[in-house]
Amino acid sequence: MSKSMPPHLILDWFARSQRDLPWRAPDISGWHVLISEIMLQQTPVSRVLGPWREWVERWPTPSAMARESSGEVVRAWGKLGYPRRAMRLHECAGIIAEQYDDVVPDDVDTLLSLPGIGDYTARAVACFAYGQSVPVVDTNVRRVIARAVDGREQPGSPAKRDLAAAERLLPRDPAGGYADTAPMFSAALMELGALVCTAREARCDVCPLESSCEWVRRGRPSHDGPVRKTQRYEGTDRQARGRLLDVLRNTTGPVEQSALDLAWERDPGQRARALDSLLVDGLVEVTDDGLFCLAGEG
Repeated sequence: MSKSMPPHLILDWFARSQRDLPWRAPDISGWHVLISEIMLQQTPVSRVLGPWREWVERWPTPSAMARESSGEVVRAWGKLGYPRRAMRLHECAGIIAEQYDDVVPDDVDTLLSLPGIGDYTARAVACFAYGQSVPVVDTNVRRVIARAVDGREQPGSPAKRDLAAAERLLPRDPAGGYADTAPMFSAALMELGALVCTAREARCDVCPLESSCEWVRRGRPSHDGPVRKTQRYEGTDRQARGRLLDVLRNTTGPVEQSALDLAWERDPGQRARALDSLLVDGLVEVTDDGLFCLAGEG
């Protein structure tokens, strides 16, 4: 256990300060936690709350979602961004319904075998839905460890060693195994990075680790590596893809090419490239008579 990050300080802070998020309710299902984790990837909590509530009411089980077309799930995804996440979740729903009796698996290895489930999501579901004592590492966790343990303002590039670093911090019991508080500690560490030790502002005056933080001890040295640039969205292929998908989301059937042309007139070449990528990703399909529709709606 790292002496620079006393678990009880973080756990006590979490008990007082954690956000009241619906997917943290004690009776929440693994399926509902999985939906939240997929939605929260690269998307702020504030934008996820409404869609998450709508989805768990509409599709309370994997089989309920599996009965829908993938196009309908993409339509319901709306403006959350990166719609391939919705399509992969629909694939997961079908497999979970058919192979796992409509219950999301509780172990990391099985979760990793599902479509679109990466290392973070598998561990997050195992930990937050089923109380498994596994390290869960996202950008927030990496930042807290970089500052409190390593004394650096910003973490380096993501690497496998991040999991080992997080695992070393999990609380242990007297026999050397994981303490019962290990899953809660993982959630608390992530919450600390989201609310206090943020990328925009390190609120050291309210941080439970201020007295033991290595970065504070070193005088809060500035990051000496390259500054990560914020990706622009205006005018990008991503924006063009979104506009084309909007056309199809707002209709109940296939549309002609001309409807898509009107959605992105500034650059025909970019529009063609965006449409081709949507077809390659399987988000959009072409009907036998040359019309365009969301996947499964032809």
